[in-house]
Amino acid sequence: MSDLVVCPFEEKYIDSILSIEKLSFTDPWSKDSMERELNNNFARYVVVKLNDKVIGYGGMWIILDEGHITNIAVAPEYRCIGAGKLILKSLINICKKEKVISLTLEVRVSNTIAQGLYSKFGFVTEGIRKNYYADNNENALIMWKRDI
Repeated sequence: MSDLVVCPFEEKYIDSILSIEKLSFTDPWSKDSMERELNNNFARYVVVKLNDKVIGYGGMWIILDEGHITNIAVAPEYRCIGAGKLILKSLINICKKEKVISLTLEVRVSNTIAQGLYSKFGFVTEGIRKNYYADNNENALIMWKRDI
């Protein structure tokens, strides 16, 4: 969607991000956790806005030449309009600029929609983390994108 705009994460977006967190995850991040990410030298976050409203965000940590996506979420009423793709593309572009050579993430085995998105961007499943999610002990797929 051409009206979607990517912006760097700023403190003024925290409340919007927390609302999306609560709608998207059974164990959402706290306000304190999000505020700490603003001062985390390893963290890179972006938000996606539609008509000046934050509708999604994503973030990762970059350590040396590897990136680890911590979270990507889009408000339920704005899913399937390309915001998730734009967030992921933006994170990959940050990796390219910062000379990151590989990017990883964990995703619920039941979240086939997210797995499909990651696969379209070249991520492949390389392992499983047993009982990774504390809310229901669901396993996570470990996905990697190499040679960014």
